Amino acid sequence: MKTRVIAGLVALVVSFTAGASTAAGWWDRPKPPKPGTVVPALPAGQSNPMIATGVSIGANTPVYKTSGIGPTALNTDAPAGSEASYVDTTVFPGGALPAGVTITEAQGINVLRRIGENLQAAGLSYADVYTMRVFLQNPAGATTADFAGWNRAYRQYFANTDLTTGRYVPVPLGTAPPAKPFVVNKSRPSRFALEIENLPVTGWLVEVEVDAAYPGKR
Repeated sequence: MKTRVIAGLVALVVSFTAGASTAAGWWDRPKPPKPGTVVPALPAGQSNPMIATGVSIGANTPVYKTSGIGPTALNTDAPAGSEASYVDTTVFPGGALPAGVTITEAQGINVLRRIGENLQAAGLSYADVYTMRVFLQNPAGATTADFAGWNRAYRQYFANTDLTTGRYVPVPLGTAPPAKPFVVNKSRPSRFALEIENLPVTGWLVEVEVDAAYPGKR
């Protein structure tokens, strides 16, 4: 009987050891982030990735969630409710778009400026954003949403620094030569962008919702 029990225990230990060699144990897993911190998981081997593959949020980290925010109708020279009426005339005087700047790109810039204002009112900034959800509608006459235009707008405010050097990476506005982004920001939130049939406000092509954190340490 004793021989059988000992043999069984040896077999159990051998089996456990073999299993541990083929699968990572709990002791090999990355540690959770410290309380009050937000840690993005970034793609390996990229000096300027656009988004994080995921984000870890430490315990007891206060967070802030915006509602879906669309562009503000600032271009009073354009017909009310038109796509052009949502061009931010502070960035594009008179609502005139430079060469290659698409209406989705212009509206995306408008939306991100509004998000910046929303965050500032809550004591936050673009650097505190860790998750973003983007909804895009096709411009009039287009068969697909303008993801390229949106991404140019996004890079003006997010994910525009080189992770190796820490310096900003020039961003194009339309077809103009790349230049310093509007807001230099190393934050790379997790993100999705969807093409949908209709946004809730006539003329909107972009709606964005973000989550931001009040980290103990930036």
